[in-house]
Amino acid sequence: MSMLKNFTLITQRRSISTTSVLEGKRNFRKFLLYNKRGTRDFKERQRINPVLPIDKRGVRDTGFIVNGQYVEIPEKIPEIVVPDLTGFQLKPYVSYKAPHITQSEFTPVDLFNAVYSEKIMKDFEENKLDESGNSLEPSVEEKLNPEEAWSRARKTGSDIF
Repeated sequence: MSMLKNFTLITQRRSISTTSVLEGKRNFRKFLLYNKRGTRDFKERQRINPVLPIDKRGVRDTGFIVNGQYVEIPEKIPEIVVPDLTGFQLKPYVSYKAPHITQSEFTPVDLFNAVYSEKIMKDFEENKLDESGNSLEPSVEEKLNPEEAWSRARKTGSDIF
C-alpha cells in the first residue's frame, strides 16, 4: 500500500493539430527575423519569396532600381557635418553643481522693452517725435507692416525655431 502513495496516475490524451505541415515547428517562414538576427545580405540569400521586402528598420534607400540595376542618387546620401572643436573652451556637459536658474516667461511687454524702449527714450530726449508720438526717423523694424513682420519671424534663421 505504501508503494501506491508515491505513484501518480498518468492519463493519456490524444489531440488533433489544425495547422498545416507548412506552418509547423520547422518552418521559419512565418517568423519575421529582423536585422538583429542577421545582416541584410544574409537575409537576402535566405529569402524564399523574392517579392517580400527585407525589413530595413527605417533606413531610407539612397537610390532606386531601373531595369534590374540599382541607380544611386548622390543627393540622397546623407552628409554628416562635424565642426572642428580644437581650442574650444566649453565642456561638453553641464555640471550637477551648477545653480538652478528660474526665469520668468518672456512676455510681449518684455520684448517691447528690449527692442524699442531705448530708441523711444532717445527720440523723446532729442525731440524726434511728431505730435502723435511716432518717430520722425523710423528704423527698418518700425517701417514693417504686420504681414511682413509675421513672415520675417517665420523665416529660416529666426529665433522662433
